[in-house]
Amino acid sequence: MITRLWQGYTTPENADAFEAYIQIEVFPKLREVRGFLGGKLLRRNLFQEVEFVALSHFDSLESIRAAAGDEFGYIIIPEAGRKLLSRYDQRVAIYGVVVEEMAS
Repeated sequence: MITRLWQGYTTPENADAFEAYIQIEVFPKLREVRGFLGGKLLRRNLFQEVEFVALSHFDSLESIRAAAGDEFGYIIIPEAGRKLLSRYDQRVAIYGVVVEEMAS
């Protein structure tokens, strides 16, 4: 399994809208990609901003390419999502999952 990790920040006023954008626009499109294994959006309220960490899991780098294109090391955020963010990482981190523990 390959995990793609990305971080972005928004104002508290835009946080709910960004969360909804990911749920309604981004994850449904990812579910259509062969090899997409699921994802998570993490949210943390900081003092004057809200941090989001997006994790998406794929079965291979080829699946990530299918989702993000040849420039799969860079984040692709449509304008609608970008407008909700105050800042964000331009690049994503890609990790091979070496240990996974699931509750039984």
